[in-house]
Amino acid sequence: MGPLNLPRRVSILGSTGSVGVSTLDLFEKAGTPVEVVALTAGRNVERLAEQARRWRPKLAVIENEAGLAELRDRLAGTGVETAAGASAVADAAAESAQWVMSSIVGFAGLAPTLRAVRGGAVVALANKESLVCAGPTLLRMARLAGGAVIPVDSEHSAIFQVLDPSCAQHVSRLILTASGGPFRTWSREQMAHATPEQAVAHPNWSMGKKISVDSATMMNKGLEMIEAAYLFSMPAERVDALIHPQSIIHSLVEYADGSTLAQLGAPDMRTPIACAYAWPDRLPWPAPKLDLAKSGALTFEEPDYERFPALKVAKAALAAGGAAPAVMNAANEVAVAAFLDRKIGFLDIAAIVAETLERVEARGLAEESDGDALETARRNDATARRVADEVVLGRAAVRT
Repeated sequence: MGPLNLPRRVSILGSTGSVGVSTLDLFEKAGTPVEVVALTAGRNVERLAEQARRWRPKLAVIENEAGLAELRDRLAGTGVETAAGASAVADAAAESAQWVMSSIVGFAGLAPTLRAVRGGAVVALANKESLVCAGPTLLRMARLAGGAVIPVDSEHSAIFQVLDPSCAQHVSRLILTASGGPFRTWSREQMAHATPEQAVAHPNWSMGKKISVDSATMMNKGLEMIEAAYLFSMPAERVDALIHPQSIIHSLVEYADGSTLAQLGAPDMRTPIACAYAWPDRLPWPAPKLDLAKSGALTFEEPDYERFPALKVAKAALAAGGAAPAVMNAANEVAVAAFLDRKIGFLDIAAIVAETLERVEARGLAEESDGDALETARRNDATARRVADEVVLGRAAVRT
């Protein structure tokens, strides 16, 4: 086998989170000769500094400006440039990397991701909110700049690998699998008393708190259904979810002739990251191999839209279109934060998102220019957060 034609200059947005850490670990395990251009983090100065000392990027950026002095002290004498603030994170995304991992959690990842695609980089996308809030604009910008957007979420990576573009018109359904999260077998009454600690204890994946709560409510699957519709130009009615507790089959593509193709793999984020990094090649590394004989039975269930109403909310937002998905995402971020702060109950999360959507008039994103699209997304996000804060206050008052 000859040498792979891999990108050498890489940046990682959100390098201290679970996906960022997995990305650097993949490079380590694969012995990949990368030149790290930029690493960015939100608040974890210690881990960012450790990563920067190991990989020696041109630039290390901490979003929390209060951490800049400590970051500079920790990197003194290394030659690594330092910066802080949201605008510095976006500037880091515009550095001359060929491949950018976009793994900042939440709406905060949108502006840096847009900067990366505008520069023509191949963007490995692990930030759901970029697609949910500005999917059409993001994908159009990538095409115009000569870059690409390759999904990193295991479900979208699976579809990306098995959907034949030449047969896309013959796809009947995209079926995203879901583990069901920690509350898959819980009743609504049990979930009403769920604690943040229980909600973040995912049975299969190691993720951050916000994403883990999204898995528990199944809002993550709703967000992923919206992503899939944008990524693969699929109407809402042809995107479905299926509960698969073992997380071995990551998604399926059903064709009009009755064939259904699935991608299987051990539940390890480094596998879809490797796919996004090397595509259309494959990156040899000591990956965990799937042994179906030892895996045992693979089981499937229909999603329960009554116990997990976040799925119903997300489908309605996708069908409504315009800014509805962005409003839904903002309200969900507010509600999840309130739950983690113990201000509201677990079941309040989806209810707050639904009520926020009802209160906010969803307006379409501007298409005249990329700048207008981003500013419109920001305005919609800010409006949704204000309304969601009001709804949270009302729910919290009832609890007390």
